[in-house]
Amino acid sequence: MSTTHHQEAAALNRSAALASIAVASVLVALKGWAAITTGSAAMLGSLADTALDLVSSIATLAGVWVAAQPADDKHRFGHGKAEALSAMFQVVLISISALALGIHSTQEWLAGARTASPEGGMVVSAVAVVGTLALLAWQRHVIRRTGSVAISTDHLHYQADLGVNLAVIVALVLDHYFALAGADAAFGLGIAVWLGWGAWTASHEAITQLMDREWDEDKKARFIQVLGRHPELRGVHDLRTRTSGNHDFVQFHVWVDGNMTVHQAHKVMDEIEAKLLAEFPGVEILIHPDPDGLVNEHGPAGENVLPG
Repeated sequence: MSTTHHQEAAALNRSAALASIAVASVLVALKGWAAITTGSAAMLGSLADTALDLVSSIATLAGVWVAAQPADDKHRFGHGKAEALSAMFQVVLISISALALGIHSTQEWLAGARTASPEGGMVVSAVAVVGTLALLAWQRHVIRRTGSVAISTDHLHYQADLGVNLAVIVALVLDHYFALAGADAAFGLGIAVWLGWGAWTASHEAITQLMDREWDEDKKARFIQVLGRHPELRGVHDLRTRTSGNHDFVQFHVWVDGNMTVHQAHKVMDEIEAKLLAEFPGVEILIHPDPDGLVNEHGPAGENVLPG
């Protein structure tokens, strides 16, 4: 990845994380007041969710800041996995919050607790919806540009917040104005389940990166298609791919004419890399040339991946 592209991506990621922290800080203060004045389990759940978002956004800022640091002699592949670690930290916090809210809502349901003075809670929730929509729009822009897994996980939190804030408004209306017993506690329990599901889904991408999982099949197929366009290639084998933060890595062996000079083979490798970077900008490529027919690998790694 070029230095300029890397710096632009880092700046965008930081801006998204700082915007999340700003929005969450304001909403924590407003929802804290609303939770106290209404006594609502759903509002308390919304407060817990937003407080969690604040902590998570701070963790996201730390993660994207570390991930943006250039490679050094102790981290030759860069620091991209800091984003995945940040995402996993957020997943743990979401899980704990969901469990605590689920227990509290169940207790409120069994006790038959009711809410008081819901108007303030509804106004706060409406303000939260507007602020969250604005933040989500900016995060989507940043994710399209950078592909950050940490920002993507943070984005998931705030997507859930839209449903949570709307659920709080509905819960307060049903409980206070329609005297529907248990509505507030039921919505609080529903929010807890929603948070738990969000934690489960958010963990997937982070674990994928931490475990160096291969690219998805469509992306690999496009890569191989571009790779096969060079006329000097006799075959490609031992293709390995992975992603760290917003940085892709790929390495592979190519079969070329064994009578080529080192200079000729090097020229072919440069041409292959240029074609790939035109289609996959920023990917870090490591190519090992082999004379045609030489196979040192065992099993699938030694098989030609080019079609035909």
